[in-house]
Amino acid sequence: MGDGHEARSHCAIRRDQAACYLSYSDAVAAIDWLEAVGFVTTARQDDETGRVVHAELRLGQAVVMPASTDAPYAVPALKGSSTGSGLYLATSSVDELHERAVRSGGQSVIPPEDTAWGSRRARMLDPEGREWTFGTYRPGLDGTE
Repeated sequence: MGDGHEARSHCAIRRDQAACYLSYSDAVAAIDWLEAVGFVTTARQDDETGRVVHAELRLGQAVVMPASTDAPYAVPALKGSSTGSGLYLATSSVDELHERAVRSGGQSVIPPEDTAWGSRRARMLDPEGREWTFGTYRPGLDGTE
């Protein structure tokens, strides 16, 4: 957008996991999409106008915290098969989550595929254009866990 605002997508690191917060222009629709993908809402706070000031959704150990935007943030555009940043969800249910995400309004970028490095992955954009990748690769594991 060129207005100095970058898309808000930050991860808060906990001892053994990351919890990302995401600002959406339509946080209610984003929550609906996440629930359709398979996330479960465990907390939600709306203000008196109906804006989502905080929500927490979980899928297994994955945690995302969507909220309504407080400024006109720009989401990076898709260039080829990536926006340059995104969320990665390690899962054994790549095909199922991709199908749910697309059926619920997401845009497929990379359909489920087996990679040259031995994992399965799929990439899509959520309804507001944020990049999500589902994959069987488990970042941070050194083979001893």
